[in-house]
Amino acid sequence: MREYEVVFITRTEMEQDAFNAFVEQVQSWLTAGGGEVIETDIWGTRKLAYPIARQREGVYVLIRATMPPAYVTEMDQHFRIAEPVLRHLIVRAQAA
Repeated sequence: MREYEVVFITRTEMEQDAFNAFVEQVQSWLTAGGGEVIETDIWGTRKLAYPIARQREGVYVLIRATMPPAYVTEMDQHFRIAEPVLRHLIVRAQAA
């Protein structure tokens, strides 16, 4: 398994409970695919460089996790369907 960094931006109008539930849902997607969550870092609300879907701010979340390389495309599909996600990025972490 390889280590990946999963970054996504959600809408700011989500309530805190709904936001926490969505982050837990993303973590469950990772574990369901045979992966393991190493660290979850919520960066908080930040101004976007340009408007995305008429949103000027978003809540940034970084999750470091290990997962099989074949599961990355399935994770990408989950993010594309998820309503609260404005943008997402999944990259392989640099080996130390």
